[in-house]
Amino acid sequence: MAKIDLIVRRAKLDGKEVDIFVSRGRIESVKKSVKSLDAGDARVEEAFGLTAMASMTDVHVHLREPGYEYKEDVESGLRAAAWGGFSNIMCMANTKPVNDTASVTELMLEKARLHWPKGPRLFPIGALTKGLSGKELAPMAELAKAGCAAFSNDGVPVKSSKIFLRAVEYASDWDRVVIDHCEDPYLGVATGINEGEVSSRLGLPAQPDVAEAMQVSRDILLAEYLDIPIHLAHISCRKSVDLIRFAKERGVKITAETTPHYLTMTEDYLEAEETEYDTNAKVNPPLRPEADRLAVIEALNDGTLDCLATDHAPHAAHEKEVEFDVAPCGITGLDTALSVTWQLVRDGVLTQETFTRAWTTAPCSIFNLPVNRFEPGDPADFFLFDEGEEWTVSPQTLYSRGKNTPLLGTVLKGRVKTHFIAGKKIV
Repeated sequence: MAKIDLIVRRAKLDGKEVDIFVSRGRIESVKKSVKSLDAGDARVEEAFGLTAMASMTDVHVHLREPGYEYKEDVESGLRAAAWGGFSNIMCMANTKPVNDTASVTELMLEKARLHWPKGPRLFPIGALTKGLSGKELAPMAELAKAGCAAFSNDGVPVKSSKIFLRAVEYASDWDRVVIDHCEDPYLGVATGINEGEVSSRLGLPAQPDVAEAMQVSRDILLAEYLDIPIHLAHISCRKSVDLIRFAKERGVKITAETTPHYLTMTEDYLEAEETEYDTNAKVNPPLRPEADRLAVIEALNDGTLDCLATDHAPHAAHEKEVEFDVAPCGITGLDTALSVTWQLVRDGVLTQETFTRAWTTAPCSIFNLPVNRFEPGDPADFFLFDEGEEWTVSPQTLYSRGKNTPLLGTVLKGRVKTHFIAGKKIV
């Protein structure tokens, strides 16, 4: 038996009280707890019955550095990730300058090593096209070698199907997946509100759900034609879900994510009592009606949607405290995602199997990232979770620099108490 470095005692895992043994940063074994134990030279952490959960992976985060550090930076974003239960973070390329050169990628990685040397691990997403302009491919070989784990044009969809097709082909040469923000570039781009009853009442320009579904259709057809995987970001509506389900039935290599806010919020969140509308609920794609929310939940449970991601998009308070049409889109989510989605498990809305797949195994499988299944040899990435602790979402309780969430003032249940990555205690 390998030398044990860490023993976490009396943790609750899958309803049983267990001791978790860690050796050289990896799970050595998980055994039923015993009253007395010879720990030898190992460090012992008492869980006192807290729930042990495998660390989660977020494949869609905006850390804003370089260029927009007043919104968020690598240090503060990874702090929120650490306390939010995430061991792997993939950050988008819409920085300033854009992450379309190795120097920007290397800067991000160096900041992560400087501030969080034990993790969470940072995996930059390289720009698909130079400057996110959609006109010329970014130097993907250079970016892949520098450490980019995937490629995306983020919130600026590539209009040219020919350029997008070439980008998917080139990315696959480096064993990287393209992530696409599905939005028709001519149908109400980034209006932040769904076209329907709420937008009519508020008198705001809006975007129909077909704007997302049309781009989903294009990507499905290209993935099928190329026989190369494409990953679809933040799916929000039934039309898209139906298309993805049909594609998977045909064996198309398509994967897709959704976010906690599309599982738990509808367009009604935009109608704040005091101000007529709440810019903290302005997000792209927009929050949809209840029928879409239910369709997305069903699709996540049945595997049509593979995984969850936060689309963590922090903004400064002064940027959101403006007229709706000029406020930026985005909701901050690293701090709240675990509590929000675990509540769905408690309520029977999501199965525990769906939760584990969506936050751990599926995203790691899609993007070839380290994952803990609590099996021998797995990376010892896990946290101790107090399922019963209630906390109020406020600027003071959020670790992220971004406080822009419609959940401000909401009482949530469940909080990370201790987090280990590769067997090292990070918080």
